[in-house]
Amino acid sequence: MRTSNPALRESVVKSSTRVANPADAMTVDGTLTKVSILLMVVTASAALSWGQVTGAELANAKLWMYGGMIPAFILTLIMSFKPATAPKLAIPFALCEGLFLGAISAVYQYAFYDNIVVYATMLTFGVSFSMFTLWRTGIIKVTDRMRSIVFSAMGAIFLVYMATFVLGFFGISIPMIHGSGIVGIGFSLVVIGVVSFMLTIDFDMIQRMSQGGAPKAMEWYGAFALLVTLVWLYLEMLRLLAKLNSRD
Repeated sequence: MRTSNPALRESVVKSSTRVANPADAMTVDGTLTKVSILLMVVTASAALSWGQVTGAELANAKLWMYGGMIPAFILTLIMSFKPATAPKLAIPFALCEGLFLGAISAVYQYAFYDNIVVYATMLTFGVSFSMFTLWRTGIIKVTDRMRSIVFSAMGAIFLVYMATFVLGFFGISIPMIHGSGIVGIGFSLVVIGVVSFMLTIDFDMIQRMSQGGAPKAMEWYGAFALLVTLVWLYLEMLRLLAKLNSRD
């Protein structure tokens, strides 16, 4: 549930139908407004699940995590393959994603140290703002070559995570990359780097869809895509901070 397929996102840009009336077209500002709405929903639902899994109730963490993660994953697949459903499904997705994030954040907070969630959140928005600035000023340009490299890297990361998930059922773990050693920390930094560049691809996608006159309803799809990447970046920040803490 890390991100919707980036190749699918690119196909959405190319297949978007231009509306005849500019007033009915997607805008960057409209998309950012919807991103803000989704973030508020995520925050509210995360606060709810956080309150249910802290302290003595930590045993409820898996219930809230899977209760949010599974429907969020299903909604991700639906919106990735059918972007037109985003206006109806983006908010339910944010609600489920928030339940998952609140629970897993509480687990990290309990397992490692106070304020790990605060630090991960600050790093997530700090990196996001920095990547937006670099993209906006033209220092980072989104090209077909860059998309190809980032998509390939994300595919490799996805395979590693899938292998970890499947092997976990047999009690087998992939050595080093998930540990707190140099290799594990290096792996987390590489993943964070890839996801950070995915943000610029999301920014570029939203801009191109807006310039191409995509329907206004696609603002919800753009907001959903950006939210998915932000959530992935936040989770990777949590993992990195946890690994660094484990080295102390």
